[in-house]
Amino acid sequence: MNERIKLIKPYISYEEVTEELKEVFDSGQLTKGQHVAKFVESLQSYTSAKHAFLMTSATTALTMCLKAIGVKKGDKVAISDFSFPATANVVEDLEAIPVFIDVDKQTYNMSPDDLRSKMDESVKAVIFVDALGNPSGIKDILSICREFNIPLIEDAACAIGSDVDGDKVGAIADLTCFSFHPRKLLTTGEGGAILTNNSEYAKWFDVKLNHGASGLRGKVFDFVDFGFNYRMSEIQALMGWKQVLKLDEITKQRNAIAEKFSDELEVVGMKRQKAHENAYHNIQSLVFTVPENTDRDELIDFLNSNNIESTIGTYCLSGTTYFQNKYDQVQPVSKWLEDNTITLPCYDGVDVSRVCAAIRTYLS
Repeated sequence: MNERIKLIKPYISYEEVTEELKEVFDSGQLTKGQHVAKFVESLQSYTSAKHAFLMTSATTALTMCLKAIGVKKGDKVAISDFSFPATANVVEDLEAIPVFIDVDKQTYNMSPDDLRSKMDESVKAVIFVDALGNPSGIKDILSICREFNIPLIEDAACAIGSDVDGDKVGAIADLTCFSFHPRKLLTTGEGGAILTNNSEYAKWFDVKLNHGASGLRGKVFDFVDFGFNYRMSEIQALMGWKQVLKLDEITKQRNAIAEKFSDELEVVGMKRQKAHENAYHNIQSLVFTVPENTDRDELIDFLNSNNIESTIGTYCLSGTTYFQNKYDQVQPVSKWLEDNTITLPCYDGVDVSRVCAAIRTYLS
């Protein structure tokens, strides 16, 4: 039987960190050391964001961003509906109210028209999701946020390496959250980051992400507020900054592979997620909609039977059992995309011809 084609492959190896990893263990400093500082600096340099804070996940990053804005019980937060549930869960956790915004059928990103139609004075923030790494349309959403004088949080869990008009994701929205989960093209196993150009938010994070401490009071920490510990370890940070060094190479490579898939699959009715002309998509995930009258789930099963791993695009948040039962506002385009999108393997060395041949066999 053919060797299994996995959906993802990390862009970091043991050989790349061996020397520094030994130094970390020898030093005994496993947190708040030179590699954490270097990862922070590399994220700031790469994105041009003024401030960066490493986190345990994009989920904790999103939660802290909502807290920084001051979102509280009963406030409304407008969110992209086509995303992983974490985007809505963080709103629900604060007892705020998610307002599900439908998405564009081509880019899979938040619809400016639908957002505008649902805006009112009770909406305290907007969370824009770069669906599967695609930043298309974020500046349109930012303009609406400026018009209504509310902050924009970018759930850029998938979007490190993407840009709009040459502006890197991380320095566009008021607050940007990255994920470094194993399925992301830059991974630290688990982990995330908050990036911002806003000095007031940065001052708040400096205290809140350090247990509420701000400097010293004599020989002891001066705890001026209550706070949290969502720190990243030295080992994770070492993995992180090593990958930033080759991030542009990775995204260029993935785009080239995606073009090969498009050349072979669009002629048989598969339609790839689109990016606007002014947007550079890192191809965090390579996603197609299946042809009309095709059972997407059966296609996933067929590929699996041929030792090829694939999965859905992502979720219609408003259509999940919990949120549908509570709010009853399922967004039609988002739901259609959940039912009709498929994510294919996209990394150096993947056998594009074999994957495409299997798909054509199924479709025929």
